[in-house]
Amino acid sequence: MKKIVTILLALVMVLTLAACADNSEPADNSKNIDALQNAEDQPSVPSEAKNESRQPGETPSEAADGTSSEPDQEPAGKKILVAYFSATNNTEGVAQKLADGLGADLYEITPEQPYTDEDLDYGDSDSRSSVEMDDPDARPAISGSVENMEQYDVVFIGYPIWWGEAPRIMSTFIESYDFSGKTLVAFCTSASSGFGNSDSALRSAAGGAAWLDGHRFSAGANSDEVMEWANGLGIN
Repeated sequence: MKKIVTILLALVMVLTLAACADNSEPADNSKNIDALQNAEDQPSVPSEAKNESRQPGETPSEAADGTSSEPDQEPAGKKILVAYFSATNNTEGVAQKLADGLGADLYEITPEQPYTDEDLDYGDSDSRSSVEMDDPDARPAISGSVENMEQYDVVFIGYPIWWGEAPRIMSTFIESYDFSGKTLVAFCTSASSGFGNSDSALRSAAGGAAWLDGHRFSAGANSDEVMEWANGLGIN
């Protein structure tokens, strides 16, 4: 009797397992296939359309973090000339320091007839320098000239103080060029005289130029002193 019951239970289990196998269905992958097809059918978004989503004021070349992929454009600097006359080399030293500090071109105003020690004898009313300074219309000749003066935006003009004024050769220089639209700055050297109105005749001769306040230096002025003044002009 026990054997018969065991056999019957075994048959029931076999039939139950067979029925479960018949009711199972294969997985339906059609939805996954449709999803892939729909994705492939979507048109790609052109790069121009993507850029339309940028914030107002943001250029197409700007990255999402606000930085630009293009290099910064530095404004071009002003072209500067330092022109000077130096009979005893005192003004020359200041002019060289100024040109070095500003990265400027340097030009020496050289008289066609060089000045001798006798010419510079201020105590002699008949010396060359005394006669020239007594004549407002005197215009000592200059040897050479500045090439392409038109390229310069700013011109520094240096000279020694003679009888409280710029030497007459400086008027020769100013009257030789068109300074319209340029910025001019005078500087001078002297043992004791101040800058005063030493550039007044030069200002009158250089019509159309913008003038900045000039400065007087001692012969031994160092680079720091020279550049402190130059940098304070705001020309760069």
